[in-house]
Amino acid sequence: MNVLDAITSRAGRLAGDMQCSIKRARVEGERRMLARQHRTALEELGLRAYELAKAGDLPEAPLATEVAAVEAKLIEIEAKVAEIDRLRGDDDEPAESAGEDGGHADEHSSRADDPALAAFPMIADDPPPEDPPKS
Repeated sequence: MNVLDAITSRAGRLAGDMQCSIKRARVEGERRMLARQHRTALEELGLRAYELAKAGDLPEAPLATEVAAVEAKLIEIEAKVAEIDRLRGDDDEPAESAGEDGGHADEHSSRADDPALAAFPMIADDPPPEDPPKS
């Protein structure tokens, strides 16, 4: 009976350890989800603060460094968009076929021309057009 009691005791401890591990994993998953929600809320707050500062509704002085950093990134994005457009111009045949696809190129380029939408895609009214599946 002594061996059976030892096995039962050990199985009980293992079950308890397993339940503790499962609970810890669940709580860690919840913590990660809350951290993602927090980052999303901060993004939205930052976007709103940037919009208010640019509109003049919020004094820009306390946020001057952050606003300048956003503006610098927007300039970098504009430069990359220009480089992409230039590279597309280098490829004669794909550029011609892109204009013949029923207007999708114009729709995409208008999104790409707006650096705010490129930097903050979550503010777009419409989702970006999906690329056709490659075969």
